[in-house]
Amino acid sequence: MEREIFIGLISEKMKLVRTEQDLSQDKMAEMLGISKKTLVQIEKGRITANWTTVVAFCTLFNQSELLYSVLGDEPIYLVRLIANKSESTPKEKTMGGVFWWKEVIAKGDFRLQQNLISNHYRILDENNYRWYSSFEKDEAIKRLDELSSL
Repeated sequence: MEREIFIGLISEKMKLVRTEQDLSQDKMAEMLGISKKTLVQIEKGRITANWTTVVAFCTLFNQSELLYSVLGDEPIYLVRLIANKSESTPKEKTMGGVFWWKEVIAKGDFRLQQNLISNHYRILDENNYRWYSSFEKDEAIKRLDELSSL
């Protein structure tokens, strides 16, 4: 997912999340460090939020069920992935791809999956722990080869 697409998607959902969290525009603007006028412009679709505001928003509302269902993964995780282009994080337990994922390749004890919403890739082991993530399929396949040969 490109940064601009992500910014647009988050900007479109700010009002819904604010409502979900039962926050006023004044309180949300204060939390994000922007003016109420700017928040109103974003909520009305006249402008999109900037990257810094999106990062703050995703950090503050990382546990939002609405955001998770729109993105198919934790918002802050996708922020890190977009910022870094790929991520080899310490192993995190996942649900194994029950929702939002399609299996691309299985090799040894590992499998490569692609997110149906953001199109990013991840590698899971047989216990559903995440070993690697990237938006680049070739890089993910290369990492899968490395992991499966261990």
